[in-house]
Parts: sequence; structure tokens; C-alpha cells
Amino acid sequence: MNQAQKNIGLLAACQALAMTGSIVLFTTAALIGATLAADPSLATLPLAVQQLATMLATIPAALILRRLGRKLGFISGALIGLAGASLGAIAVLNSNFVLFCIATLLYGTFNGFVGYYRFAAADVASESFRSRAISFVVAGGIVAAIVGPGLAIWTKDWLSVAFAGGLLAIAGLQLLAIALLTMVQMPSLTHHTQSDSGRRLTAIAQQPVFIVAVLGSMIGYGVMALLMTATPLAMVTVHHSFGTAASVIQWHVLGMFVPSLFTGFLIARFGVLTIILVGIGLNGACIAVNLAGTDATNFYVALLLLGVGWNFMFIGSTTLLTEAYAPVERAKTQATHDFLMFSFVAFATFLSGQVLTSLGWKAVNYTGLGMISVVLVAVLWLRQQRSPVRLKSADR
Repeated sequence: MNQAQKNIGLLAACQALAMTGSIVLFTTAALIGATLAADPSLATLPLAVQQLATMLATIPAALILRRLGRKLGFISGALIGLAGASLGAIAVLNSNFVLFCIATLLYGTFNGFVGYYRFAAADVASESFRSRAISFVVAGGIVAAIVGPGLAIWTKDWLSVAFAGGLLAIAGLQLLAIALLTMVQMPSLTHHTQSDSGRRLTAIAQQPVFIVAVLGSMIGYGVMALLMTATPLAMVTVHHSFGTAASVIQWHVLGMFVPSLFTGFLIARFGVLTIILVGIGLNGACIAVNLAGTDATNFYVALLLLGVGWNFMFIGSTTLLTEAYAPVERAKTQATHDFLMFSFVAFATFLSGQVLTSLGWKAVNYTGLGMISVVLVAVLWLRQQRSPVRLKSADR
């Protein structure tokens, strides 16, 4: 195994640990919020704060990763995540909603660093292997799908207050990630790369390929957050158990990450725009199943479809983005992409609780349907921009 392959493996492991913590938090945070908040409509606020923090952290994280290097930068992010998880346990034990929001803010800041694991893998991979390197790192979430919901259930009653133990478990995951990151050996940035030369960001952002990549990531991730955040609350409302809700989330996360084992190959075979379109179709199928009923089977099938749809849209859009910049432009382009993506995710997460509380579960799904319609039009537009002669090679 060469060093590049070792780095990709370590980054995939760190991605797995980060996503496991995030799944524990996603499974429990809305329920914690509903317990601690005076107003039930604020139940998803801690998750919205987390997403907002991730959005705000993307550009500072990129600057830190440039200044300190990938290795020390990622370790710094994990230390912030450790602080957030520890503070969250204290907040739950003391029934302090504001403190819990501060804790999710810190954890969201950590997630701003995690988003660059996939880009770090792309940077060390050859051009022909790039989509598969991204896919393999994202595939680290398979571990999260298997471990995360079970860990949320197992740790629920560890301490005197429900769910506080899960936050301590997340802190332990951060310590393990820090240990793994000490073994990463990323190439040093050259002075030329650090000088951030290249085109102006406005010129990069005006490219059709950049616009569609951002829309695909924003809406694919936003719709996932909108529906995933509301699902545990919707299930409890129609009298499904917490265990069933956690199991639904588990199948959803499996859908998010298991396809990563082959998504890169599918992109190389059929083209990135085709895979993004398939992801959009799977999101539409998810919404149709959700609207058909509220039996446990509906939630299982819908969230599984949502997970696979997110995978195709997220990995496809990330791969598409790599066509938009030269190596010296990668930091500012990647930071802008993730800033816009997590801005929309934060909005969608907060919107989820508001729409569910005021208008109901069906309204949440119709909102998601409107969102995916926008990216569908954008992808079809880009497809038309590419001539039939160039489409097969450029789309890959």
C-alpha cells in the first residue's frame, strides 16, 4: 500500500468516526431539544445551530488547513468537536437548552473541518481515481450507519439523564480520530499553492459547472437534512417508538454510505450528470413514499431511498466541482462550495421543525419536492450546454 492509499484509508476512518458522532447527535438532538426547549417549535434549533456553525466554519477551516497543513488542521477541528461533545453532555445533565445549543455550535464548527476529508483524498489521488477516492472516503460513513443508531440506543441511559451518555460517547470518538490523524502524512503545500493565485472567485463561480455542482450539493444535502431531521419527530407523533425511529435512521444512513462503494465506478461508467439525475429521481421516490402513509414501512423505505439519493447527488456534485478549478484555486473554490452548501443545510434544518410544527409532515415533504425541482432544471440545463460530441468525455 502506497502513502496515498494509506492516507485515503485513514481519512475514510476519520470520516467514519465523525459521521458516527453526527448520527448519534442527529438521532437524539431533536428529542433533546423537545425536552429542554420551552417552545416545541424550537426542538430542531440545536441542529440548525450546528448546521449554521458548519456553514460559518467552512471558510475559516479552509484557511486553517492552508496555514497549518491538512494534518494539524484536521486535529484542531477534532479538538473543537471534543469540546462540543463534552459541553453537550454537561448541558443535558443540567437541563440547559442554551448551553446545549452552544455545544452543537462547537460540534458544527468541527464538521466544517470534516467536509474537507473528501477533498483531501481527491487532492492526493490521480485524476482517473479521483471520483473513487472521494467515494471511498464518503464510504467511511458505512461504519456510522451500522454503529451510530445502535450507539445512540445503547448510551441513552448511561447517565442519570437520558441521552447525556451519547454525547460522552461522541467525545470518545473525537479522541480516537485525533489518534488516527497523527498517522496521516499529507504532502506539504508549496509556496505557490499557498499564495492563492489563479482566477478571481467571481470568475470561477460564473461557470455553469460550478453553479450546477453547488446547486446539486446544496439541495441534495438540504432535502436530506429537511426530511431526516423531521423524521424522528414525525414518527414519535404517530406513536412509533424511539427504537423504531433509530432503526429507520440506521437504514437511512446505510443508504447514504453503502452506495459509496460503487458510486465512483458508476460515475466513471455513466457520467456524473446522469448519476446526479438518478439521485434526484430517488429523492422524488422518497417523497412519494412518505406522502403515501405513516406506517413504519413507509418511513423505512422512504429514508432508505433518501439516503441513496443523497449519496448520488453529493458524490456526483463533489466530483463535478473538481472540473471547476485549477490546483491553485482549490482552497477558495472548495470553501465557497461548502459555505453555500451548509448555509442551505442550516436553513433546511431549521425550516424542518417550523414546517412540521405548523403545517405537518406532508408539508415538509412538499417543501422537499419543490427544492429538488430546482436542481433538476439546473442539471438538465447543464446537460444541454455540453455538446453531444463532448458530453461523454466531459461528463466524466
